[in-house]
Amino acid sequence: MPVELELKTIVPDPAVLRERLAAAGARPAFRGLMEDRRYDRDGQLTARDEVLRVRRFLRADGGITAELTWKGPTRRSADGYKLREELSCRIEPGSDPPGRIVEALGYTVVQAIDRWVELFELGGAVLRVEWYPRMDVLLEVEGPPEAIETAIRATGLPREGFSAEVLLDFVRRYDARGSRLAALTLAELGDERPAWETT
Repeated sequence: MPVELELKTIVPDPAVLRERLAAAGARPAFRGLMEDRRYDRDGQLTARDEVLRVRRFLRADGGITAELTWKGPTRRSADGYKLREELSCRIEPGSDPPGRIVEALGYTVVQAIDRWVELFELGGAVLRVEWYPRMDVLLEVEGPPEAIETAIRATGLPREGFSAEVLLDFVRRYDARGSRLAALTLAELGDERPAWETT
């Protein structure tokens, strides 16, 4: 079964990171809003550390693409990467929304995440810069180990800052540092502007 290998880190200056990636020859692949909706039924998937997710990519021109993904339990590879089995399929524009199909099977949304992302491809790795409504900017690097390490070097960010931690670990550290809690959905902001509009 296909596996996903990835590492994450905090990005102190997204503009500098963007310049470094351009200098390294990274190819921009997407820029826009990415919505994740995770589904479960009576906690069955959570109990097995599995994820059933619908992800939508909303482009600035109004175009929308979607994908349906299942992920197996989180593990750590021998060399320290976050590792999960993953099955994913793209949904053609104009098709029935995948969330409606999942809901028809009795699943309900248990977690929502909204973020503005910039995706880059570099030497077999995918780098995703992630702005959350209110939290640190993160960088996720995914791919084969050698491609991940090459991409990390291109970022100029300290290797020791990259980890196999999950998003909630970054949220907890952000919450512990500040007077305001992280917000992972636009709905949590009320009248506040999301971070990607203010930085």
